[in-house]
Amino acid sequence: MLANCIDFVYFRFTLKRTTSDVFNFLGSGKGNDLGRLLPTFLKDYWYVFFLWALFSIAVYYIYKKTEKKNNLEWNTKQYIYQFLIYIISIVFFIIGYRGGFQLKPITTVNAVEYTSVKYIPILVNTPFTILKTLDVEGIEPKKYFADDKELAKIYSPYHKGKKEGFKKLNVFIIALESFSKEYIGGLNGRKVGYTPFLDSLMKESYTCTNAFSDGKKSIEGIPAIVASIPSWSNEPYIFSQYGSNQINSLASLLKKEGYYSAFFHGGDNGTMGFDVFANFAGYDNYYGRKEYNNEKDYDGNWGIWDEEFLQYTANTINKKQQPFFATLFTLTSHHPYNVPDRYKTKFKSGTLEIEKAISYTDFALSKFFETAKKMPWYNNTLFVLSADHTGVSEDSYFNNRIGNYSIPIIYFMPNSNLKRFDSTTTQHIDIMPSVLDYINYPNPYFAFGTSVFDSTADHFALNINNDVYQYIQNKYTLQFDGEKSIELCNYMNDSLLKNDLLHKKPDVVKQMETKAKAIIQTYQQCLINNKMK
Repeated sequence: MLANCIDFVYFRFTLKRTTSDVFNFLGSGKGNDLGRLLPTFLKDYWYVFFLWALFSIAVYYIYKKTEKKNNLEWNTKQYIYQFLIYIISIVFFIIGYRGGFQLKPITTVNAVEYTSVKYIPILVNTPFTILKTLDVEGIEPKKYFADDKELAKIYSPYHKGKKEGFKKLNVFIIALESFSKEYIGGLNGRKVGYTPFLDSLMKESYTCTNAFSDGKKSIEGIPAIVASIPSWSNEPYIFSQYGSNQINSLASLLKKEGYYSAFFHGGDNGTMGFDVFANFAGYDNYYGRKEYNNEKDYDGNWGIWDEEFLQYTANTINKKQQPFFATLFTLTSHHPYNVPDRYKTKFKSGTLEIEKAISYTDFALSKFFETAKKMPWYNNTLFVLSADHTGVSEDSYFNNRIGNYSIPIIYFMPNSNLKRFDSTTTQHIDIMPSVLDYINYPNPYFAFGTSVFDSTADHFALNINNDVYQYIQNKYTLQFDGEKSIELCNYMNDSLLKNDLLHKKPDVVKQMETKAKAIIQTYQQCLINNKMK
């Protein structure tokens, strides 16, 4: 009952029932984020625990009112009878938990046999999704294609280097916490936004208008952005049993070309395992709240306020050698969405608390660029800005399966011709190959994504929620449960995804399903066989 009550709130952020990966955020080894933030959650969402207590009291009251007193005479016959009832009950509950007599027990994905994808969270319950993912140890590999050569013709994560001149540009990636496309006036189609600086920067940038996140959590977004590794399974890649696989990232690849690299995040060192991942991915240094070393600027929840930490980032990287690769991950636009007291009346918001925090981070970003412009490395730097995932929503479009993954991805190079709005389908895992393509990286490398600048590539986006894959290509989105396609929509013309074209567009379904199968099989094989480098 408590688990279900918690999802009254948590569902808004993930659009799925809670799974067992939530337990990965417990413990000091990964920053103890949940333990540290629990008092804030209790304060902000007190009514959830009140409802849980109310329901619990009600259940107890009903039980006591309907309880029958047992005045049985316990003789041998009664013991045998009760024992048989006990055994039958156990068998009944085991069959019920497995979902029937079939070979494999049911999982979350079986819900699509009884309802459409968007109603899966209503059909299942939170204890079920937690228990069904609690003992998931690894991927059960799919074998859609028996011939590896046939598979490689459809999809391959192996990329060749470019022969033309390598440009040793600095690369600066800025991951913006929860910056949904919904909040950005220059992208959301309504011209109502909370990011005036980002709107102005987009006009001077290569702005992807049809970009998607690879997950719904920060821990899924960062590996996808910097290493082109998505989390297309039941738990984030970093926390999975494959998290120690050999990988390449922008940090490790560019290090071979003489680059210095640093990861900046103002949160507690250890939060979500970012420091460990940064070290594993090949970054030279990690800078967090500990390295910042000034508790005067602590926000009381997550870490250092964005404005101060972004200035610290610019000044720190200014002391380093060029060329460099830097990654900055903001944090203020995270629940509880506080802004410094001096700005309480400065920033506007609509009906969502997060909007004021988004405006504050956008302001901090403008101050960062003001500082960076004065530094010698600025004009020789390719900036990439993207959300790590989407935030809470109040719009029906941004609450559906397409809108809930819609994010900004922006490539900005000062004094360059990198200026256009591009509707090519792209995603987090395309950032690494796009950067390497732009700077003419000379060596072969591994990446699940493709360069957005490559006009010959077959561009796509893929994510997974409630055990159902969503494959996006051109104007269509296909829902695929791992065995069969279950829904096809034209999201360009049908923004609320109300019209299922599964049986009306068989050729489109076949083409998209074939590509999705090839991507999924390749992904699973590479994880299992440790071939991601």
